[in-house]
Amino acid sequence: MSQLNIEVNGRKVSREVLARTHLGDFLRDDLRLTGTNLSCEHGVCGACTVLVDGKPVRSCITFAAACEGRQVTTIEGYDTDPIMLKLREAFNTNHALQCGFCTPGMLTTARDIVLRLPDADEERVRIELSGNICRCTGYQGITASVLSVLKHFRDEPNEQVQAMRREAAEGKAALPPEAEAPQTFSGFEAKSIQREAQAAANGAAAAPAASESAASTAASSAPGKGTSVKGGFDVDFPAQKVWEFMSDLKAVAACLPGAVIESQEGNEVKGRIAIKFGPMNAAFKGAATLERDEANMSAVLRGSGQDSLSQSRAKGDVSYRVTSMADSRSRVDVDLLYSLQGPLAQFSRSGLVQDFVKRMIADFGRNVSLRLSQPEGADAPLPQAKFSPFKMFMGVLWARIKRLFGGGKEE
Repeated sequence: MSQLNIEVNGRKVSREVLARTHLGDFLRDDLRLTGTNLSCEHGVCGACTVLVDGKPVRSCITFAAACEGRQVTTIEGYDTDPIMLKLREAFNTNHALQCGFCTPGMLTTARDIVLRLPDADEERVRIELSGNICRCTGYQGITASVLSVLKHFRDEPNEQVQAMRREAAEGKAALPPEAEAPQTFSGFEAKSIQREAQAAANGAAAAPAASESAASTAASSAPGKGTSVKGGFDVDFPAQKVWEFMSDLKAVAACLPGAVIESQEGNEVKGRIAIKFGPMNAAFKGAATLERDEANMSAVLRGSGQDSLSQSRAKGDVSYRVTSMADSRSRVDVDLLYSLQGPLAQFSRSGLVQDFVKRMIADFGRNVSLRLSQPEGADAPLPQAKFSPFKMFMGVLWARIKRLFGGGKEE
């Protein structure tokens, strides 16, 4: 074992490593920076490309110990980089990725092209990209993206980019600018919640207090904003009572497994939430603000936080609306719009994870019903809601298997 001291994405890192440990394995296994993908592990495909002192290298064939005292930049380290911001936008516009496995390495190489070759034409771009293999796109969208960013900086010169190009020409490490503060996402616009028609809702006296089957619906991607997961639940209580309960953030948090509010000032809260689902294990800590619309009994909880384990960042809006139903029952529609950045981003569009969120909404609905059923004036509060990660994971997985083989709707 030898002591390794390097700088990764602007952060000093000191670890003991084996002499045979490759940089890619060190980044993924020791630092949990899983945006760097390993494929061929022979330095051929380019998927694992990262920057070492500003120059692209294949992390699968670079020994970590050889990077002593150097600066390493992975795909997670470009939050303030003007070139990468434009490349990400261009890749999205030109559909330059499908499975996305090669994309981190492809973006790193594309950034190097834009930095070193401001006047590159299509032929030169294709030559420069030839060391990065993509088995999905045919390179049309990738090439178009690089060319569009080159054109953008020719038409609209950027002082930061010009300074970085001068550093690269002088043989210096043209690294992404350091962030002055932890980066956050641009704000989301609250989305209106449209209640879906409830077939045969009237007269359904035998319906469960919180119908899990009502926790439904679509999970989609909101372009440029994040992933949207919609769901809802029914409760056997009048809408006004449910609305008053949903306005009590501490009571609401007690119904959400893993959520804890640490402090509250008016409609602003600070807290944490722990999530474990299959391979994903996260403990987010952050702050949120509740915006209420009393007339429509709707609200938006806007929050952001950071995972203490992977350093991933998240920001999202939880919009909900309470509406009256027959027989003094109520419906709560929920729309979660969220975005992840960092190692956990790879899970954000997973169908299993979206099903998991829907299950959590349904479990939350059942917990709300239990809280509302507590006799008024009862002094002893109900305990914090808990759940079994294994049971939840297996339940979601089994439901998807049944759907796959035509076994009916989700439990």
